[in-house]
Amino acid sequence: MNKSPQKRVIRFLLENSVFLIVGAAVGLVWANVDHESYEFIKETPAFQINHVPASLHFLINDIAMAFFFLLAGKEIREAMLPKGALSNVRTAALPIMATLGGMAGPAIIYFSGTLLFNAPELTRGWAIPMATDIAFSYLIARMVFPPIGGKGHPAIVFLLLLAIADDAGGLIVLASFYPQEVHNFFPFLHGMNPLLVFVVGAGTAIAFCLFLWKKLKISNFWFYLIGPGAIAWLAFHEGGIHPALALVPLAWCMPHEHSDIGIWAVGESEGKDTLNRMEHWWKSPVELILGLFGFVNAGVEFSALGLGTGLVFFGLLFGKPIGIVLFTKIGQAFGLRLPRGMNTADLVVVGIAAGIGFTVALFVSVVAFPLGTLQDSVKMGALFSFVVAPITIIAGLILGTRRRSK
Repeated sequence: MNKSPQKRVIRFLLENSVFLIVGAAVGLVWANVDHESYEFIKETPAFQINHVPASLHFLINDIAMAFFFLLAGKEIREAMLPKGALSNVRTAALPIMATLGGMAGPAIIYFSGTLLFNAPELTRGWAIPMATDIAFSYLIARMVFPPIGGKGHPAIVFLLLLAIADDAGGLIVLASFYPQEVHNFFPFLHGMNPLLVFVVGAGTAIAFCLFLWKKLKISNFWFYLIGPGAIAWLAFHEGGIHPALALVPLAWCMPHEHSDIGIWAVGESEGKDTLNRMEHWWKSPVELILGLFGFVNAGVEFSALGLGTGLVFFGLLFGKPIGIVLFTKIGQAFGLRLPRGMNTADLVVVGIAAGIGFTVALFVSVVAFPLGTLQDSVKMGALFSFVVAPITIIAGLILGTRRRSK
């Protein structure tokens, strides 16, 4: 049965991250038209929890975005299952090498820029340009690499493998190098070692899932989110780890399929297991959450343009492709091979496409710097990474990816 035009439009909006783009555009325009009212809407606490202000910014970045990272964790988890993109060492080795280059290249360019321009105050943002926005890079790659013989172009598969591994690396970097200031919800935790609070709390949440829920054969994902999920969020928050990452471990705890049919494959999110039912329920709400995320984080005045803007932008534009191509060539020198049907020109275009770092780059900008000029300047660099999309398309035309795909 054909879907109504209204449902097709809604589906298009949800599947192409239009809400994120619109939210970011509204925030950007509003902040430049009336910055004071924008900041009032974003930062004024709606309520307080034991003296912790719960502003719209806090509710979106610290709580709602946990579900975005949960879905990212879900894709990483399934990619490691049998038949998954990262399950076969021989298949995944070269994209993982490319990922390492795609993370190292931007970080090196950014860090070198802080040394060259004597800007130690910006050093903390070295991880901002490491991110690849998997959704946007995938959309652009589909435009640049048409199917071959009715099948998806191998360069798109390579990009997806790279982006999934990049997500995993980004989560590790966030958790390891960006500890958060502790604002205890519970007075009795004052003075306790944050690491101990984190380990005990997170361990309790995981044990709750793996032993009690598993023994009771609980398959409803709400039991995992409401109970262990809440415990994990509090453990991350009270332990100084950004709480938006708190639900990621649950992707390893929920019952899941025994094998993976591939990210974005037809019916991929329609499995009957707990993990897929969770994604099916949360996929559309997360797109709306991303719209609000764009609104509260992209509202930067154009006067904020500065050195941080250039370091993030050039890290993404040049660091990504240089790192990806260089590390891939190193991998090939050790006997690893590109997928059949993919050549060096395709690899260069993939490297450029991976430089779209919008969503996660914005998130890391907020985590790396406090409110103020520095944060705004690096946010502008993350926003400008959208320019990489048309550059990717132009590079594809120049290098002839469409002609060779026919």
